Amino acid sequence: MDTKVNFLAEAEDRIVYVRPVAVTELPEEIRAQAAGLDRLYALHRPDGARLALVRDRDMAFALARQNDLAPVNAH
Repeated sequence: MDTKVNFLAEAEDRIVYVRPVAVTELPEEIRAQAAGLDRLYALHRPDGARLALVRDRDMAFALARQNDLAPVNAH
């Protein structure tokens, strides 16, 4: 049973990075929807494309897992 399997290659396709984003850095239309919040959390693909913005970190991780993605904390 010495069969090598590359599990990491499949996992790399499923990774999303979760990072905090200051509301002041976002476009005006998003800032208006985030009234009262100082920070949102963004989910990004490895190539940097933003997939979603959510209210808090726990929600970001839950959203990723609900979509069969592997969330990773990014600073």
